[in-house]
Amino acid sequence: MAENLVIYCVVHQPRRILLPARVIPLGAKPREMAAYLFDDAMNRRYFHKVAQWCYYPAVDMFLDMLEAGFKLGLGFSYSFLWQLRRWDRRLAERFRRLVAHPNCELVGVDPYHSFLFALDIRLFQREILRGKAYAEEFFEKEISVTDTTEMVMNNEVYYALTQCGYRAAMLDGRPWVMEWREPTHLYRHGERPLALFCRHHQLSDDVGYRFSDVTWEGYPLKADTYAIHLRQTWGDFVFLGWDFETFGEHHRADSGIFEFMRALPEHLTRRGVRCLTPSEALTQFGSTHLPDLPLPEFGTTWAGSGGMEFFLGNASQQAIFRLMHSVFHKARLTGERSLLELALWLLQSDNLHLIQWAGRWGSEAEVSAYFTPREWWDLGADRILTEQQRVYTNFIRAMDAYA
Repeated sequence: MAENLVIYCVVHQPRRILLPARVIPLGAKPREMAAYLFDDAMNRRYFHKVAQWCYYPAVDMFLDMLEAGFKLGLGFSYSFLWQLRRWDRRLAERFRRLVAHPNCELVGVDPYHSFLFALDIRLFQREILRGKAYAEEFFEKEISVTDTTEMVMNNEVYYALTQCGYRAAMLDGRPWVMEWREPTHLYRHGERPLALFCRHHQLSDDVGYRFSDVTWEGYPLKADTYAIHLRQTWGDFVFLGWDFETFGEHHRADSGIFEFMRALPEHLTRRGVRCLTPSEALTQFGSTHLPDLPLPEFGTTWAGSGGMEFFLGNASQQAIFRLMHSVFHKARLTGERSLLELALWLLQSDNLHLIQWAGRWGSEAEVSAYFTPREWWDLGADRILTEQQRVYTNFIRAMDAYA
């Protein structure tokens, strides 16, 4: 039975696009185009809302838990850090204090939370290392383990990260990927040295998604019950992965999520469960020959049912994904770094996530609709989809002068 627990959280806020779309004036300079592409006034409002409900109380909660012996891996997208530096320096210092704690390990993240890995794997390597360097400078702490956008993993992403020199990466331990294997061990692919942490999606989602669902058979989930479930899981360790926004944003404070988490360290200790950082787990369980985990060519993700259809499963998502290709390739043709950076912002996976609801129903569509900005719904569902496409086509045409 598992005596060890590894917990990882990712902190991310998208840079939401501006709807309805605005035509970029002829002759606009690259530095002027962002105002026509992104609704940073709305982004700032959402950032402050989430900071009040989630970031401030969750940072305080985790600081107290780390002092009690809890351990945490924490990753930050550049998209989040970009907003953090501009809009809340006090919160930035709180996060720096959290990451500086010896029981907190800084984890790498795709900087823009983008789909660049699917368009240019070499540039993906350079950008993820650039995001690594930025986070290391921001927090003054080194990174040796990395996450990817929405925990996406497949064969070529694994090899790309291996070449980047990371010690370990992460994937979601879905049954269709693991087959007969348990997610409670470290793995590697082939003979490569990059270890793989496999997220226990069921135990993770008990907290990340189901905690406040009053129709769930496990509701209400108590810290002692959860500690028992963790301890009774077979394997070397349980690896849990959550959005940081789980605490106070996905599950409101009145759901009891903060009380649940604050009670967890004591119950883990009572059950004989020891917390490890990712690197500590690597040291303990990665020193021997790791078993092989075949990786699929079709990416696995922690979103939805675990496949890329969550982002590319309807015609509207596929249209945006095709426009992402056009935006990216056109920016590359210009040779302008400032235009390429705007294109990378437009490659954010959130722009696919936020329209997952189109033509669908059920819990996944409801989650997607929840994260779609409230201001957009005034346009109506059909116009949200058409105006989003116009943002991309307007930028493509504005780059004509630079190509």
